[in-house]
Amino acid sequence: MDISFSFIIPVYNRPNEIRELLQSLVLQSYKEPFEVIIVEDGSTIDSKGEVDAFKDKLDITYLPKGNSGPGDSRNYGMERAKGNYFVILDSDCILPPQYLQEARKSLDGCFVHCYGGPDAAHDSFSNVQKAINYAMTSFFTTGGIRGGKSSVDKFQPRSFNMGISKEAFETVGGYGKIHPGEDPDLTIRIWEKGYDTKLIPKAFVYHKRRIDWKKFYNQVNKFGMVRPILNKWHPGTAKLTYWFPTVFFLGFIASLLLLLIGVTWPLLAYILYFTVIFFDSLFKNGNIGVAFLSLIAVCIQFLGYGWGFLKSTIWINFSKKNPKELFPKLFFN
Repeated sequence: MDISFSFIIPVYNRPNEIRELLQSLVLQSYKEPFEVIIVEDGSTIDSKGEVDAFKDKLDITYLPKGNSGPGDSRNYGMERAKGNYFVILDSDCILPPQYLQEARKSLDGCFVHCYGGPDAAHDSFSNVQKAINYAMTSFFTTGGIRGGKSSVDKFQPRSFNMGISKEAFETVGGYGKIHPGEDPDLTIRIWEKGYDTKLIPKAFVYHKRRIDWKKFYNQVNKFGMVRPILNKWHPGTAKLTYWFPTVFFLGFIASLLLLLIGVTWPLLAYILYFTVIFFDSLFKNGNIGVAFLSLIAVCIQFLGYGWGFLKSTIWINFSKKNPKELFPKLFFN
């Protein structure tokens, strides 16, 4: 297939971040032309000035619109793109110079209509950003199958780093109105139409995730809340492993209660697990501060996701209301 790439990047009140991303696109080693589309999703602080600064360096288009969420904004950009293969990125990403070259090489070798790539922490990231990146990508947390070289069942791309052909986009109708959760929902519908997905390990991005602990908790809590909704929409995709964070944090509470009556081995098991997390993060990041912060990040990840998953599961299964009525903040109109 003769591939023509179009980058689709929604942005919301993040002009500084989009500048770093666009500069990384300028530095791509890929020799063929590609298009960049910036979709301004109803921002109060727009990125037009940043985009205009790159008009002589990139084939770039700026599309302002009202706020309708990242999924709908990606659809808006793909509907107007000139290419036949869309690369979806979050605005808080930076691409290594070889990104597009590696994606093209992999697609030329084994073409699929949808791919995903891992995320990594850049040396310039803060210690908190590196700790959160560790929690979101480590084999020892729920992030293992997102960033690793192999996965359980099929790989589910995420929209901070995802490619989808124009054909697949038009066939499935693009992203839905749920957020977060629009990524796995789209991937499942792609599978249902008979298209394959794959991970391209060398097509990675540096994902900044400019968030503090509170925002990180809210983010993973929403991730947990949407999973039961997706399980209801796509029953064949439900897995016992989705219960792991819930079981983890409930088990931790139980281990503390058991300690009061002299039962120590459950808490010792958790201490062993956190020891593994600490040294694995220390080995990967080479920073003892990041290793300690990784313990906090993992706890927040499991608590936020686990509680969100448990709460949503109960409401979804025991309420007569539909998910949009139960959790209106997870949906865009």
